[in-house]
Amino acid sequence: MKQAIGYYVYRFLAGVLGLLPEPVMRRLGYAVGWLTSFVARDRFAMAVRHQTRVAGTPVGSRRAARRVFMWYGRYWAEVFWMRPRRRRRVLATTELAGIEILLGAVAAGKGVIVALPHMGNWEAAGLRAASEGARVLAVAEELGNERIVQWFVKLRHMMDIDIVIARKGSRVTRELLERLDQGGVVALVCDRDLSRRGIPVTFFGEETTLPPGPLSLADRTGATLLPVGTYFGRGAGHRFVVHPPLEIPPAADAEERVRLGTQLLAAKFEEVIRAAPEQWHLILPNWPSDREAAAR
Repeated sequence: MKQAIGYYVYRFLAGVLGLLPEPVMRRLGYAVGWLTSFVARDRFAMAVRHQTRVAGTPVGSRRAARRVFMWYGRYWAEVFWMRPRRRRRVLATTELAGIEILLGAVAAGKGVIVALPHMGNWEAAGLRAASEGARVLAVAEELGNERIVQWFVKLRHMMDIDIVIARKGSRVTRELLERLDQGGVVALVCDRDLSRRGIPVTFFGEETTLPPGPLSLADRTGATLLPVGTYFGRGAGHRFVVHPPLEIPPAADAEERVRLGTQLLAAKFEEVIRAAPEQWHLILPNWPSDREAAAR
């Protein structure tokens, strides 16, 4: 029953938001996000911590955290608002910097791994990539509610994104390897290590872990690894920035190459996030000290 209620809440929100003009939808997303920041106190506290890390000072971090929730509210509003008939409009209001880097990597035929932090609207980035001939395969979390999982799968298919669900016993790695072996594109949102058993890195001046997946796949397959930033426009639309390929540092063994490369990726993510820190909507614990603070 609980799963059914959750699913129908999503369907209701999609029905309501889908009726609104884009400017109204966007402003409603900002407003709901701002209001949520006063209710979701634990997540707001995490946003404050993360914004303090990015800025290097606590000054202004609470105001920045409010805006994090506003941008995150816009993300969800866009998710619920999206319809097939709006694909052309979304594409017309996107800007893609570094398109020649992406297309050059695809043309090389060795496969492409796109690595992103939790910023902007990455589904819109997937739609734009597909329109350029670079349709992506992405990994989605297992949410525990199969109806909502399938709703998200359909949503992302509508955005021309192929999905593999990361669930127990799934063939995630095999499917990613198959796509890369075919010269395709894999997209990994990888600025948070859900397993907590990833690669130790220094990220915004503090040690944490990041998932080994992007560097492990690149080292194993020879695929090109491209860091990408996804940003909202100030009005309607989005801006996506493809950065030059991340070179895997030479080392005697794969474990060391992955370790060194993941640290380079962490440094690149710092650059990507600092370009629009308030659009970084990671509002969960991401450093060991976050979890310690949350437990107090």
